[in-house]
Amino acid sequence: MAHFSLKINGETREVDVDQDTPLLWVLRDALNLVGTKYGCGIAQCGACTVHLDGNAVRSCTTTVSMVGQSEITTIEGLSEKGDHPLQKAWKEVDVPQCGYCQAGQIMTAAAFLKQNRTPSREDIRAAMHGNICRCAAYNRIEEAVALAAKNH
Repeated sequence: MAHFSLKINGETREVDVDQDTPLLWVLRDALNLVGTKYGCGIAQCGACTVHLDGNAVRSCTTTVSMVGQSEITTIEGLSEKGDHPLQKAWKEVDVPQCGYCQAGQIMTAAAFLKQNRTPSREDIRAAMHGNICRCAAYNRIEEAVALAAKNH
């Protein structure tokens, strides 16, 4: 076991875990931040997406020892009141069906919109391509990202 001091959602959190523990399990099991979901475990589906210093990363394959002093943002830390433009757009467009992949979808879209505030539909599709939605809500996801970009 090793001791880690992590910057998560604006707070410093202390954990004692093995250094090769995936960040996903640190967040969910050690810190009870369960908004980040386990999907595939091999960084292929996007359900576990969080931000490290504003960049979207897959927490299932990012070990706690790789984090260093980076600021971690989870879906719980995206906005204090759930009023991020993407969260509002998700509700307005009625994106989720089962909802399982939605935190990862939103976190991917949030990092993307920080880099591209006026994306085309093709830009949105390319940015969201690596996130899998088993309910196939892709058209509504694209619509919500476009709406959030307009309202951002």
